[in-house]
Amino acid sequence: MTSKATEIQGVFVTGTDTGIGKTLVSACLVRAWNAGYWKPVQTGLASEPDDTATVTTLAALSPDRVQAPRHALQTPLSPQAAAALEQVTITLDDFTLPAMASPLVVEGAGGVLVPLSETTLMIDLIARLGLPVVVVARSGLGTINHTLLTLAALRGRQLPIAGVILSGPPNPGNRLAIQRLGGVPVLAELPWLDLVDSDAISHLATERIPALTSVLP
Repeated sequence: MTSKATEIQGVFVTGTDTGIGKTLVSACLVRAWNAGYWKPVQTGLASEPDDTATVTTLAALSPDRVQAPRHALQTPLSPQAAAALEQVTITLDDFTLPAMASPLVVEGAGGVLVPLSETTLMIDLIARLGLPVVVVARSGLGTINHTLLTLAALRGRQLPIAGVILSGPPNPGNRLAIQRLGGVPVLAELPWLDLVDSDAISHLATERIPALTSVLP
Protein backbone atom coordinates (compact mmCIF):
# COMPACT_ATOMS: atom_id res chain seq x y z
CA MET A 1 0.00 0.00 0.00
CA THR A 2 1.25 3.48 -0.86
CA SER A 3 0.75 6.58 1.26
CA LYS A 4 -1.01 9.74 0.16
CA ALA A 5 2.34 11.50 0.14
CA THR A 6 3.63 9.15 -2.57
CA GLU A 7 0.36 9.01 -4.51
CA ILE A 8 -0.01 12.80 -4.77
CA GLN A 9 2.63 14.83 -6.54
CA GLY A 10 1.67 18.17 -5.04
CA VAL A 11 -1.04 20.85 -5.24
CA PHE A 12 -2.30 23.49 -7.65
CA VAL A 13 -2.63 26.95 -6.09
CA THR A 14 -5.40 29.13 -7.52
CA GLY A 15 -7.15 32.23 -6.24
CA THR A 16 -10.52 33.91 -6.11
CA ASP A 17 -9.03 36.86 -8.02
CA THR A 18 -5.75 38.27 -9.27
CA GLY A 19 -3.46 39.91 -6.70
CA ILE A 20 -4.93 37.72 -3.99
CA GLY A 21 -1.62 36.51 -2.50
CA LYS A 22 -1.10 33.27 -4.42
CA THR A 23 2.63 33.81 -4.79
CA LEU A 24 3.19 34.44 -1.08
CA VAL A 25 1.07 31.38 -0.22
CA SER A 26 2.96 29.31 -2.77
CA ALA A 27 6.26 30.33 -1.19
CA CYS A 28 4.94 29.30 2.24
CA LEU A 29 3.76 25.91 0.94
CA VAL A 30 7.05 25.28 -0.85
CA ARG A 31 9.02 26.16 2.28
CA ALA A 32 6.80 24.11 4.61
CA TRP A 33 6.75 21.00 2.42
CA ASN A 34 10.30 21.15 1.00
CA ALA A 35 8.56 21.24 -2.36
CA GLY A 36 9.42 22.40 -5.84
CA TYR A 37 7.72 25.28 -7.64
CA TRP A 38 6.27 25.78 -11.11
CA LYS A 39 4.23 28.62 -12.58
CA PRO A 40 3.18 27.29 -15.99
CA VAL A 41 2.05 30.68 -17.33
CA GLN A 42 3.47 34.02 -16.23
CA THR A 43 2.27 37.37 -17.58
CA GLY A 44 3.28 40.96 -16.88
CA LEU A 45 7.03 40.43 -16.82
CA ALA A 46 7.63 43.83 -18.43
CA SER A 47 6.23 45.72 -15.45
CA GLU A 48 5.51 43.32 -12.58
CA PRO A 49 7.58 41.00 -10.36
CA ASP A 50 8.63 37.64 -11.73
CA ASP A 51 6.76 35.17 -9.52
CA THR A 52 9.24 32.37 -10.17
CA ALA A 53 12.15 34.52 -9.04
CA THR A 54 10.14 35.76 -6.06
CA VAL A 55 9.29 32.27 -4.80
CA THR A 56 12.83 31.06 -5.46
CA THR A 57 14.17 33.81 -3.20
CA LEU A 58 11.49 33.69 -0.50
CA ALA A 59 11.54 29.90 -0.18
CA ALA A 60 15.33 29.64 -0.57
CA LEU A 61 14.97 27.18 -3.45
CA SER A 62 17.84 25.40 -5.11
CA PRO A 63 17.79 25.38 -8.94
CA ASP A 64 16.74 21.73 -9.13
CA ARG A 65 13.47 22.56 -7.33
CA VAL A 66 12.41 25.31 -9.74
CA GLN A 67 10.68 24.76 -13.07
CA ALA A 68 10.67 27.58 -15.62
CA PRO A 69 7.28 28.77 -16.95
CA ARG A 70 6.13 27.15 -20.15
CA HIS A 71 4.92 30.55 -21.30
CA ALA A 72 6.57 33.74 -19.98
CA LEU A 73 4.68 36.74 -21.34
CA GLN A 74 5.55 40.41 -21.00
CA THR A 75 2.15 42.11 -21.04
CA PRO A 76 0.19 42.55 -17.75
CA LEU A 77 -3.05 41.05 -19.10
CA SER A 78 -4.80 37.69 -19.02
CA PRO A 79 -2.76 34.89 -20.60
CA GLN A 80 -5.05 34.88 -23.62
CA ALA A 81 -4.77 38.62 -24.21
CA ALA A 82 -1.02 38.74 -23.53
CA ALA A 83 -0.38 35.76 -25.80
CA ALA A 84 -2.39 37.31 -28.63
CA LEU A 85 -0.42 40.56 -28.42
CA GLU A 86 2.87 38.67 -28.38
CA GLN A 87 1.83 36.29 -31.17
CA VAL A 88 2.04 33.23 -28.94
CA THR A 89 -0.38 30.30 -29.07
CA ILE A 90 -1.24 28.56 -25.79
CA THR A 91 -2.71 25.06 -25.91
CA LEU A 92 -3.19 22.41 -23.25
CA ASP A 93 -0.73 20.18 -25.09
CA ASP A 94 1.97 22.63 -24.00
CA PHE A 95 1.71 21.48 -20.39
CA THR A 96 2.96 18.29 -18.78
CA LEU A 97 3.44 17.87 -15.05
CA PRO A 98 7.21 17.87 -14.43
CA ALA A 99 8.76 14.83 -12.81
CA MET A 100 10.42 15.89 -9.55
CA ALA A 101 11.91 14.12 -6.55
CA SER A 102 9.99 16.45 -4.20
CA PRO A 103 6.31 17.44 -4.08
CA LEU A 104 5.41 20.23 -6.50
CA VAL A 105 3.49 23.45 -5.87
CA VAL A 106 1.98 24.70 -9.12
CA GLU A 107 0.77 28.31 -9.15
CA GLY A 108 -1.89 29.42 -11.59
CA ALA A 109 -2.40 32.87 -13.10
CA GLY A 110 -5.45 34.69 -11.74
CA GLY A 111 -8.55 32.62 -10.96
CA VAL A 112 -10.00 29.38 -12.28
CA LEU A 113 -11.92 30.97 -15.17
CA VAL A 114 -9.09 33.12 -16.50
CA PRO A 115 -8.75 32.43 -20.26
CA LEU A 116 -5.59 30.85 -21.64
CA SER A 117 -6.94 30.97 -25.19
CA GLU A 118 -10.25 31.49 -26.97
CA THR A 119 -11.30 27.96 -26.06
CA THR A 120 -9.29 27.15 -22.92
CA LEU A 121 -9.57 28.34 -19.32
CA MET A 122 -7.25 27.97 -16.34
CA ILE A 123 -9.60 25.33 -14.95
CA ASP A 124 -8.86 23.20 -18.02
CA LEU A 125 -5.16 23.32 -17.14
CA ILE A 126 -5.98 22.39 -13.54
CA ALA A 127 -7.93 19.38 -14.80
CA ARG A 128 -5.11 18.37 -17.13
CA LEU A 129 -2.49 18.39 -14.37
CA GLY A 130 -4.77 16.53 -11.95
CA LEU A 131 -3.48 17.98 -8.68
CA PRO A 132 -5.64 18.79 -5.63
CA VAL A 133 -6.45 22.49 -5.53
CA VAL A 134 -5.64 25.01 -2.81
CA VAL A 135 -7.83 28.11 -3.15
CA VAL A 136 -6.33 31.39 -1.90
CA ALA A 137 -8.96 33.95 -0.83
CA ARG A 138 -9.12 37.27 0.98
CA SER A 139 -10.27 37.11 4.56
CA GLY A 140 -12.46 40.23 4.40
CA LEU A 141 -15.74 41.46 2.98
CA GLY A 142 -16.86 39.74 -0.22
CA THR A 143 -14.74 36.65 0.23
CA ILE A 144 -17.64 34.27 0.95
CA ASN A 145 -19.25 34.89 -2.43
CA HIS A 146 -15.99 34.77 -4.38
CA THR A 147 -14.76 31.67 -2.60
CA LEU A 148 -18.01 29.73 -2.95
CA LEU A 149 -18.16 30.57 -6.67
CA THR A 150 -14.60 29.28 -7.12
CA LEU A 151 -15.37 26.09 -5.21
CA ALA A 152 -18.53 25.57 -7.26
CA ALA A 153 -16.58 25.90 -10.51
CA LEU A 154 -14.03 23.32 -9.34
CA ARG A 155 -16.73 20.92 -8.19
CA GLY A 156 -18.55 21.36 -11.48
CA ARG A 157 -15.51 19.76 -13.10
CA GLN A 158 -15.20 17.15 -10.31
CA LEU A 159 -11.74 18.42 -9.38
CA PRO A 160 -10.26 17.53 -5.97
CA ILE A 161 -10.10 20.42 -3.50
CA ALA A 162 -7.52 20.35 -0.71
CA GLY A 163 -8.94 23.44 1.02
CA VAL A 164 -8.82 27.21 1.31
CA ILE A 165 -6.12 29.53 2.63
CA LEU A 166 -7.28 32.96 3.79
CA SER A 167 -5.04 35.99 3.33
CA GLY A 168 -5.44 39.05 5.55
CA PRO A 169 -6.63 39.93 9.06
CA PRO A 170 -8.38 37.06 10.89
CA ASN A 171 -12.13 36.97 10.30
CA PRO A 172 -13.71 34.12 12.30
CA GLY A 173 -17.16 34.66 10.77
CA ASN A 174 -15.93 34.39 7.19
CA ARG A 175 -13.76 31.41 8.04
CA LEU A 176 -16.69 29.51 9.56
CA ALA A 177 -19.02 30.44 6.69
CA ILE A 178 -16.56 29.19 4.06
CA GLN A 179 -16.03 25.93 5.93
CA ARG A 180 -19.74 25.37 6.50
CA LEU A 181 -21.17 26.56 3.17
CA GLY A 182 -18.22 25.49 1.06
CA GLY A 183 -17.78 22.11 2.69
CA VAL A 184 -13.99 22.50 2.73
CA PRO A 185 -11.40 23.09 5.44
CA VAL A 186 -9.68 26.42 5.87
CA LEU A 187 -6.11 25.14 5.93
CA ALA A 188 -4.48 28.32 7.19
CA GLU A 189 -4.96 32.03 7.80
CA LEU A 190 -1.96 34.11 6.75
CA PRO A 191 -1.67 37.73 7.89
CA TRP A 192 -0.55 40.64 5.75
CA LEU A 193 3.18 41.14 6.21
CA ASP A 194 4.86 44.48 6.80
CA LEU A 195 8.09 42.96 5.49
CA VAL A 196 8.02 40.08 3.01
CA ASP A 197 11.34 38.28 3.14
CA SER A 198 12.73 34.77 3.51
CA ASP A 199 12.64 34.89 7.32
CA ALA A 200 8.96 35.92 7.36
CA ILE A 201 8.06 33.13 4.93
CA SER A 202 10.01 30.60 6.99
CA HIS A 203 8.12 31.66 10.12
CA LEU A 204 4.70 31.38 8.45
CA ALA A 205 5.63 28.03 6.91
CA THR A 206 6.61 26.65 10.30
CA GLU A 207 3.80 28.17 12.38
CA ARG A 208 0.80 28.27 10.02
CA ILE A 209 1.05 25.65 7.26
CA PRO A 210 -0.12 22.08 8.03
CA ALA A 211 1.73 19.00 6.83
CA LEU A 212 1.17 18.04 3.20
CA THR A 213 -0.30 14.64 4.06
CA SER A 214 -2.94 16.29 6.28
CA VAL A 215 -4.33 18.52 3.53
CA LEU A 216 -4.73 15.98 0.73
CA PRO A 217 -8.32 15.02 -0.16
